[in-house]
Amino acid sequence: MTEPTDTVYLIDVDNTLLDNDRIIADLRQHLEEAFGMASADRYWETLETLRTELGYVDYLGALQHYRNDESLRGMKDSRLLLMSGYLIDYPFADRVYPGALDALKALRQRGPVAIVSDGDVVFQPRKVQQAALWDAVEGRVLIYVHKEQMLDAIAAAYPARHYVMIDDKLRILSAMKAVWGARLTTVFVRQGHYALDTQALAAYAAADITVERIGDLVDYQWPALPET
Repeated sequence: MTEPTDTVYLIDVDNTLLDNDRIIADLRQHLEEAFGMASADRYWETLETLRTELGYVDYLGALQHYRNDESLRGMKDSRLLLMSGYLIDYPFADRVYPGALDALKALRQRGPVAIVSDGDVVFQPRKVQQAALWDAVEGRVLIYVHKEQMLDAIAAAYPARHYVMIDDKLRILSAMKAVWGARLTTVFVRQGHYALDTQALAAYAAADITVERIGDLVDYQWPALPET
C-alpha cells in the first residue's frame, strides 16, 4: 500500500482473535505435569522477569533463561528440548475464537485489514501463521514491542485517512486514541482477562465501540466513520 485508502482496520491477536488465556492455561498444565509444580513456577517467574525487562511476553526467551537457571541444573536437556517443541508445535488454530475468521472476512469487505500485535520476532509470527491468521489478512502483519508507540510506522506501512483499531486492552486503545484522535475509531472486545479486569478498565475512557466477542463483528452494523 502506497496511496492512502479511506479506512484501514487494525486488529490485535492475543485474546482478540486468539484465546491466549487458554494457550497459557494449557502451557501451565503441561509444565506442571511434565516437570513438577516447583519447576513450572520457576518458569513463570522467569517469564514475568523478562516481560518487565523487554516489555512483551517472550516464551522462548524465558525458556532459554530457564535452561541456564542454576536451581534447575538437574533437569535433563532432552526434557527442555521437548518443552520448546510443545511451544513451537502447539495447535494454535484450535484456539482461534469462534467467528474470528469470519469477522476478518467481513472486515476485508470494508477495507484493508492488518494484524498489529506485540511480541517477539520468532514465536509471535509463528503463532499468527499456525493459527491461519496470517493468510486471513493476506500477509498484512506487523509485530512490535509496543505497538501504541509505533503509529508512524503503522501509518507508513498502511496509509489511510482513517483507522479502526480492534483490541481487548483499553490501555492500548486509549494510548492510540490520544495520538490519533478523530483519525481513529477504537473497538474494545471484551474477551480475556485484561478485558474483564474492572480495576484496570476504570483507569481508561470507554472505547468508541464495545462488543462482547470478536464474532459480533461478522454482522456488525458499523456507524458512519468520521471523514478526515
